[in-house]
Amino acid sequence: MQKFVQYMPTKIVFGKDAEKEAGKLAKEFGFSRVLLVYGGGSVVRSGLLGRIKASLDGEGIVFQELSGVQPNPRLSLAREGVKRAIDFQAELILAVGGGSVIDTAKAVAVGAANPETDIWDVWMGKASVTEAKPVGAVLTISAAGSEMSDSAVLTNAETGKKAGFNSDIVRPKFALMNPELTYTLPKYQLSCGIVDILMHTLERYFTPVSGNQLTDEIAEGLMRTVIKNGKIAYENQEDYDAMSEIMWCGSLSHNNLTGLGRPKDFACHKLGHEIGGMFDEAHGATLSAVWGSWARYVYKLDAARFARFGRNVWKIEDKGEEETAVLAIEATEEFFRFLHMPTCIGEMKIGVLSDDALRKMADSATKGDTVKLGCFKKLGAQEMYEIYKAANHE
Repeated sequence: MQKFVQYMPTKIVFGKDAEKEAGKLAKEFGFSRVLLVYGGGSVVRSGLLGRIKASLDGEGIVFQELSGVQPNPRLSLAREGVKRAIDFQAELILAVGGGSVIDTAKAVAVGAANPETDIWDVWMGKASVTEAKPVGAVLTISAAGSEMSDSAVLTNAETGKKAGFNSDIVRPKFALMNPELTYTLPKYQLSCGIVDILMHTLERYFTPVSGNQLTDEIAEGLMRTVIKNGKIAYENQEDYDAMSEIMWCGSLSHNNLTGLGRPKDFACHKLGHEIGGMFDEAHGATLSAVWGSWARYVYKLDAARFARFGRNVWKIEDKGEEETAVLAIEATEEFFRFLHMPTCIGEMKIGVLSDDALRKMADSATKGDTVKLGCFKKLGAQEMYEIYKAANHE
């Protein structure tokens, strides 16, 4: 094993009716004032929000609400949440939803603890912070892994820029995870989530650092698990066993466990974030649309690694490193197709993009070609453009 630092402070309550523990856990951690953050009407219509409120009421905890979170969570709503949390003197920011809701709650938590600092300056790396209000999560979508991660993403709708922030200060204090809450997700959301989970580990698996045997075994086991159960869940979203395995894979895939001892690449996430920020495409779709083009662009740097991925995850018979590597890439894309996810830009609702749009995204991702992205292969603006161009077809 290579050296690493791991910090996982999140208390997990997993299983049926887990959401009913919200009030008990908030009280256990010493919180008496809670800002509830959620999205649209589904948590209201399903009765979930009512159960959360009843749980808080039962413990004598007062709360206010911030609703309206959208996919590709908006900076503007997070700023509104910061003001509300400060005025209410919230002690806990409790997210009820998926990754976009949890990321919004994290942004509110950062802003409320640092009222003199604009959160977008933090997300853009122009300001640093050392504290945040505590965050809790009631998970309704298995995807982002934000319920245990150190990361949060925001989208500035005015500029079309999507950016992430990473710090242990935003790791949630607790997460309540009931797989039954994911049964009614639209099929597209389920598929986007499965892709995101897989990609969180792929982005940690394909790096230039070797010698982490247990980390490799954990990563490969998680990928096999999410692939197997993703196929089952796609056919039957009320299969508790499959949905529960996917939910737990989502958490472990992004709490850094599957990448201990090696750096994260996340070049595909950067590629995807630009598409999501500029065109408001679903995050999982942006990842599946570019991954194959990225993989073909870089795999010859370490064909043995891609071949191992093919043998150990996809159970491909060894046909030599290069051929097995290519077959592994093709198997991954075929899985995306099974989930009805795009494997190129032209298969998304935005269709094939102009060359100017591709260059603009490549330039934005690399901050005007001033930074190199990824670590499996360092990518500047020209390399990012070439990957976009390879993915820009129907």
